[in-house]
Amino acid sequence: MANPVVHIEHISSNLEQGLQFYTKLFDWKVEDMPVSDSEAYKVIKANEGANVGFIGVPDTNRPTWLTYIRVDDIRASAAKAVEMGATIVEEIAEFGEYGWSSVISDPTGAVFAIWQHRATPVDRQPTP
Repeated sequence: MANPVVHIEHISSNLEQGLQFYTKLFDWKVEDMPVSDSEAYKVIKANEGANVGFIGVPDTNRPTWLTYIRVDDIRASAAKAVEMGATIVEEIAEFGEYGWSSVISDPTGAVFAIWQHRATPVDRQPTP
């Protein structure tokens, strides 16, 4: 698959309740992942398929799952999505040593994220 799903993220205001439900339901093992002092983030490393992340966002009133799709050129992919009628919900953001993401709403209103992994060659990394 040219652009596989690489990560799925559970976003809610109740991180612990979400973790308890899914770890018991699927027997997932959780690891802490440092993000920032103000955000809690947990990850389940998949043996098969995409990794799953859990983030606690205190002010969210709409818990959701967010799907991340890998792209080779995040700027070109975001621009193409906009040309095709999508809206950028969150501009391209860098996530430390991991890579870059942008959250997009497709023309129907469904939200997804694109992800460019940092391992991408230097000449293809996004620039400010």
